[in-house]
Amino acid sequence: MTQGIKPEMMSRRKALSLLGFGAAFGFALSSALEPLEAEAQETTTPAAAPPAATGTHGMQRRSGRRTTRHNRRHTRRTGQPAPAPAAPAPTQ
Repeated sequence: MTQGIKPEMMSRRKALSLLGFGAAFGFALSSALEPLEAEAQETTTPAAAPPAATGTHGMQRRSGRRTTRHNRRHTRRTGQPAPAPAAPAPTQ
């Protein structure tokens, strides 16, 4: 009555077949659980949306440093202050 369970050695053939069955089951299950194609939802933008910032904070800092460096270089080379930057052209 008190028989112990003897672990059996698993052969490579059994291990590979078990792995193959698991892979086949996984592929079958993943395709069955894959969501159906859905149409994209259109987002509505509020009329009073704030203007979008140009770039991230780091990009803005870098641009400021670059402008300052350019102005210093211009002053050093020409002896005159750098001209004021031109206003960006309005887009239509």
